[in-house]
Amino acid sequence: MPLDPHDLPEPVLTFLTDRHLATLTTLRRDGSPHVVPVGFTFDRDEALVRVITSDGSVKVRNAERPGLDGRPGRAALCQLEGRHWLTLEGPCRISRVREDVTDAEQRYARRYRVPRVNPRRVVLLIAVDRVLGRA
Repeated sequence: MPLDPHDLPEPVLTFLTDRHLATLTTLRRDGSPHVVPVGFTFDRDEALVRVITSDGSVKVRNAERPGLDGRPGRAALCQLEGRHWLTLEGPCRISRVREDVTDAEQRYARRYRVPRVNPRRVVLLIAVDRVLGRA
């Protein structure tokens, strides 16, 4: 049963703050999946996933491309640990706004480690509208 991304139970929120990596799936131009490992953060107030990455990467190009239906592209992020898993899905976009990137870097540093310096860094944002899983 899908969960409400704006009202996740505490065990789910705890799982989303534990130090785990995840896979990010975006769609290539031909509609096939592009899956890569990523670190991420989840903002419970905004139901928003943030993934820091380099501008021009495949995931950035895929996120900026509209879907086959012309609407904004979608992405899915899946975190797995043993039998526990969560998939967060929603429309995605890229922000190059310095304040957004800095905020995402700071959130990443709190969850994982201080990211290396990257002047080409952008942030991929997923507005979560579907949550599936067992946490």
